[in-house]
Amino acid sequence: MGLLFEQIDSQPSVIGEITLRRRKIPALGDRDIYEVKLGEEFLMSSMFVDAEVALSDIGLGETDGDNLSVVVGGLGLGYTAVAALKHQRVSELLVVEYLQPVIGWHQQELVPLGKDLNADPRNRYIHGSFFDLAIADPQTGGFDPESPGKQFDAILLDIDHSPRALLHDSSASFYSTENITLMARQLKPRGVFAMWSNEGEDDEFMAVLRDVFIDVDCHVVSFFNPFQNKESFNTVYVARKPG
Repeated sequence: MGLLFEQIDSQPSVIGEITLRRRKIPALGDRDIYEVKLGEEFLMSSMFVDAEVALSDIGLGETDGDNLSVVVGGLGLGYTAVAALKHQRVSELLVVEYLQPVIGWHQQELVPLGKDLNADPRNRYIHGSFFDLAIADPQTGGFDPESPGKQFDAILLDIDHSPRALLHDSSASFYSTENITLMARQLKPRGVFAMWSNEGEDDEFMAVLRDVFIDVDCHVVSFFNPFQNKESFNTVYVARKPG
């Protein structure tokens, strides 16, 4: 079966030490499970990716037309990005990631989905803060450094655990009507904003979304958790820009 645990990489980042690990759990078979930690905080695992995939499937399922330009905020282990690229209507994908080591893991193919992302010419990594780029003046900045003022068909966000449980305090102001409105400038008319959350529907955040968007909904994505021997769930918020 090989090693049951391996630390693949650990590097300092602007918000703390970030670590990539691989483990096997014999009771779950001979599969490699990839994990990411930030300091002592557990961030993500390849064990639980249903909602990360659903973020792309639900969000892009609400978009109109073809030749879609899509932004994914947060690279993680790559599941949301790869799920987006499986939609043939996507012609361009920008994956915005704040932590350079995470981009490096994919570029060096230290994580399984790095190979898929590197091989797809539609994909481009953007090293930067999603939250800063989201509220930048579109005429001088925005998500695409090669094309200030560009608008997108969909923005898919998976960074914080929820609008209340943040990876870093610096993102707290994003979940406000003011800053969501600023981000929406980078969406085309009828463009879609979708966001993953580890928690149940947040009434306050739903109200913020309704201030800015139409067709606001919160989807529950259930999955089996073998550690708890029961169903767990995440949520996916989805909303549309008027137009």
